[in-house]
Amino acid sequence: MRDALVAAAFRLFTERGYEQTTVDDIVTLAGVGRRSFFRYFPSKDDVVFPDHERCLADMTAFLGASGPEHEPVRRVCDAARLVLLMYAENPSFSVQRYRLTKQVPGLRAYELSVVWRYERALAEYLRGRFAGGRDGNLRADVIAAAVVAAHNNALRSWLRSDGQGEATATVDHALGYVQAAFGSPPAPSADERRVEPGNPPRGAAERPEDVVVIVSRRGAPLWRVVQEIETTLGRD
Repeated sequence: MRDALVAAAFRLFTERGYEQTTVDDIVTLAGVGRRSFFRYFPSKDDVVFPDHERCLADMTAFLGASGPEHEPVRRVCDAARLVLLMYAENPSFSVQRYRLTKQVPGLRAYELSVVWRYERALAEYLRGRFAGGRDGNLRADVIAAAVVAAHNNALRSWLRSDGQGEATATVDHALGYVQAAFGSPPAPSADERRVEPGNPPRGAAERPEDVVVIVSRRGAPLWRVVQEIETTLGRD
């Protein structure tokens, strides 16, 4: 019944326009009564976004199941990917809704309210993780806003392409910026923690944050300075 109402609504929106379509038109085409419509959707606006309530509930449950072992920024990025999966389940419908929302100012306002609820869910989780830390609430709100902005930028790019290409890769790329800016690096593996005397940690030469300081007497020949650098870096 719910799917039939959504299908009927979007057929009429396409044929007549959103403003010209009434709830009575939708239920007539779907072959049900007005009571059935309002059992599933509080208003005509809600039939345009039939899956956001379920997705928001899934996101809230996902964040609620988090433990201390989950890096918080990575966790909220993974939560945002649940929204992407919702859109990617039915690309043609998602593109159709995107086009309709662009045409109707009231739907754009409705969509912004939905986005704000996602952002609030992410921020509430992060506030709990950052509680007691310096600027914990500010940090949580900034990261949540960044996650939503990165996700929506990539999602809209995919929708503008009519759902062509791999949406997951596009969103992963965008969320990578958030992870790099605010996330913690993954813990080193056992091999990386095992460092033998005289040998640098694995990957030390490639990490841009490593700094090597050489102390040499004034006037030392250049070849001696180079030799000291090579010895410090563990090279033969």
